[in-house]
Amino acid sequence: MEFQDITENHFPHPGEYILYVPSNSIVLCGAFLGDRIKVLHNGRVVEDQVENFKKIKLNEVEKKEKFVSRCKACGS
Repeated sequence: MEFQDITENHFPHPGEYILYVPSNSIVLCGAFLGDRIKVLHNGRVVEDQVENFKKIKLNEVEKKEKFVSRCKACGS
């Protein structure tokens, strides 16, 4: 698992999990507002500067480990 800086080309989408650096915790992105991000942190909505967040990047092995099949009939 790697953490990337948030840029104009690599920004978080609503519903994506990102790292909140000041508290070193994983939070749920609610809105990307350009220079600020709104997130859900410990049941509260927090709005902070983009510099305080990092995107989470999983490699292919980690993606396969997290994959869960939903359809048991076809296996996909």
